[in-house]
Amino acid sequence: MKHLAIFVALITLFAVGASAQTDEKAAVRVPLENYIKGQATGDGDYIKKAFYTEGNLIFVRNGKYTTRTFAEFIKGFSGKPEADEKDRKRWIESIDVVGNAAVAKVILDYPTVKFTDYFTLLKIDGEWKIINKSFHAEPKAKQ
Repeated sequence: MKHLAIFVALITLFAVGASAQTDEKAAVRVPLENYIKGQATGDGDYIKKAFYTEGNLIFVRNGKYTTRTFAEFIKGFSGKPEADEKDRKRWIESIDVVGNAAVAKVILDYPTVKFTDYFTLLKIDGEWKIINKSFHAEPKAKQ
């Protein structure tokens, strides 16, 4: 009987922990989905909702380490979707959460290029925000 009680307690703890992890992953999805909506609509307000007030995009362009601030990135949004929007696909590939830190991978599959975005997120004042973005752009062969 004692072993059964311990087993039930362990299963309960595992279930509670798994549920909390699922809840946090769902919360991390919110800024990632705002980022995806911003990309789809061209509306920088979605990007503002996704990103913390400070942070950078970090990438390699022409073989050189390059950064842009979130503010510079957001200024590039026109407020309108791109002409080839119907041919673009985006999805959240993975999310990993530990405590108040998370990392995520998002794919932007466009007709001429496939972007793989890596995000670092933190839970700040009870809300998940993207604090850093790095990415790789893989041009596609012309068809």
